[in-house]
Amino acid sequence: MYEKIQGDEASFEEQVSDFFAQDGKGMNVTLPFKQRAFAMAKNCSERCLKAGAANTLWMEANQLHADNTDGIGLVRDITRYIELAGKRLLILGAGGAARGIIYPLLENTPQEIVVTNRTLSKAEEFQRAFPQIRRLPLNEINEEFDVVINATSAGLAGEFIALSEACLAAKPFCYDLSYKQNGITAFVQYAKESNCVAVDGLGMLVEQAAEAFFIWHGMMPETQEVLTFLRQSMST
Repeated sequence: MYEKIQGDEASFEEQVSDFFAQDGKGMNVTLPFKQRAFAMAKNCSERCLKAGAANTLWMEANQLHADNTDGIGLVRDITRYIELAGKRLLILGAGGAARGIIYPLLENTPQEIVVTNRTLSKAEEFQRAFPQIRRLPLNEINEEFDVVINATSAGLAGEFIALSEACLAAKPFCYDLSYKQNGITAFVQYAKESNCVAVDGLGMLVEQAAEAFFIWHGMMPETQEVLTFLRQSMST
């Protein structure tokens, strides 16, 4: 059985401990608790360590283990549409969402990853953590890219980060980590109006959940039928 548990800011760690004390098999964690889940774990995967946040917890040999499946979920979904090897990637945003996806993206050997953020100091901090990437101020993004990934929270307010004409000239594939229950996100709408192919993050949600299921049960579920069902149910 898989069910929702309302996280509590004051007692999150106690909630996690109680869950596993009652023989819970595994737990997914969402915002704003991913960093606290990471801090609790005794054993973390490499991608979890790189992200500094965990979205998947399980108990093994009486120790709490953690992983971050966001990045692999993104890669599995985005590569339905475009291969990442040898491509130039632009990531909008340098916060926790970007940290969760950067390591699996680097593993797919893109030609280059550039990160930009409205607050330059955050982009600089991001580059120090991941020296393989290049950072640029938002107003200096005048290059062509193959893929643009929106990892900002602007969409929560129905907003988006506008890109220069030079950046959009090559019609990059655009991916929004966010998704909407009904309709499309502001970034996807903007990208499509700029004649770019654009996809939201619903597929990433499905794929990261499938990876967590694999961690807990040792078998990978089929995801395409789930994604098709969700797309259809959300459009009605």
